[in-house]
Amino acid sequence: MKTDRFTYEGVPTPCYIIEEDLLRRNLELIRDVSRRAGVEIILAFKAFALWKSFPVFREYISHTTASSLYEARLAAEEFGSKAHTYSPAYTERDFDQILSCSSHVTFNSMSQYARFYPRVEEYNRLHPEERVSCGLRINPEYSEIEVDLYNPCAPGSRFGMMASQLPDGLPAGIEGFHCHCHCESGADVFERTLAHIEEKFSPWFPQLKWINFGGGHLMTRKDYDVEHLINIIKGFHQRYPHLKIIMEPGSAFGWQTGPLVTQVVDVVEDKGIRTAIINASFTCHMPDCLEMPYMPAVRNAETLEVDDPTKAPEGAHIYRIGGNSCLSGDFMGFWKFDHELQIGENVIFEDMLHYTTVKTNTFNGITHPSIGIVHLDGKLETLRDFSYEDYRSRMD
Repeated sequence: MKTDRFTYEGVPTPCYIIEEDLLRRNLELIRDVSRRAGVEIILAFKAFALWKSFPVFREYISHTTASSLYEARLAAEEFGSKAHTYSPAYTERDFDQILSCSSHVTFNSMSQYARFYPRVEEYNRLHPEERVSCGLRINPEYSEIEVDLYNPCAPGSRFGMMASQLPDGLPAGIEGFHCHCHCESGADVFERTLAHIEEKFSPWFPQLKWINFGGGHLMTRKDYDVEHLINIIKGFHQRYPHLKIIMEPGSAFGWQTGPLVTQVVDVVEDKGIRTAIINASFTCHMPDCLEMPYMPAVRNAETLEVDDPTKAPEGAHIYRIGGNSCLSGDFMGFWKFDHELQIGENVIFEDMLHYTTVKTNTFNGITHPSIGIVHLDGKLETLRDFSYEDYRSRMD
């Protein structure tokens, strides 16, 4: 089946679609940054884990990052290399298997280190050719993320250790620091954050082999200053030439690589507000839209900013878009179209590949979107269809 990037006419809906040429565009930029800056950039599964696309990724990057046993297994079994793993709290049940799937393990606290590092020592003794490198997550107590839901450095954070909590001499086996303080941020934010990291934690740098600056570096966004990022990293290398630098963005890989294609199934009106109900759901299939919240771009429609969400703006062809679930708040709006929406026509949500497929749920038993990929020859391949059995098996 051949599709068109601008219409997707004939595509069974709902469907997430990744466009291979756009994915490769991002991967080429990321690889260029990696080479020029001397930094290893790895894929964070928490944002993007479509494993059937991993053969494309492996042409450009070598490693991934995991935050759970299942993600670590995905790295080892499907990506083909062991994961850089961090979890807020490892469990007795999972830790030994996580070790076997990981090249790096980062501890969130000293109590986690004390509890599980002896197992790392034993693993490394038995498997010297697969030695696991250990790190500690640090909290620089600085972040410019404004939404607390996504801010790992908010007061009372459960993530990482402050400088005041670290001993002068790092405990045995700790070779790296890991921090994460960004969310779709620019190079200027990284520059300011790095100043805080160095101010608070540079006394320990001579004891380290690597430092992981986490995710949220949205280097594939059009207005991102890539050259500034490269210069920042080069400057850090000059100050600390012995440290290997790692970054693990998620959104940057999947940014603007494809839409969620949905279809209008009804149009209803109440108190002057017209809502186009689609065969998908914000709460089930686009949860960050409601959590952040943010208004996604809709193809061939104008996003309208309104002060009072209970009142429709004046004008023609203005709609809220509602999800097909029983949650009262499963809607967003408003968008202005250039025509009256008709039942059966597509509504295409742009940029819906990162932090969507990894966060979807089957609330209400709503049909889960299929997943497809448009290859370089323009042909659409369906990677996955979901059925009643998928819904039922979650309760089995």
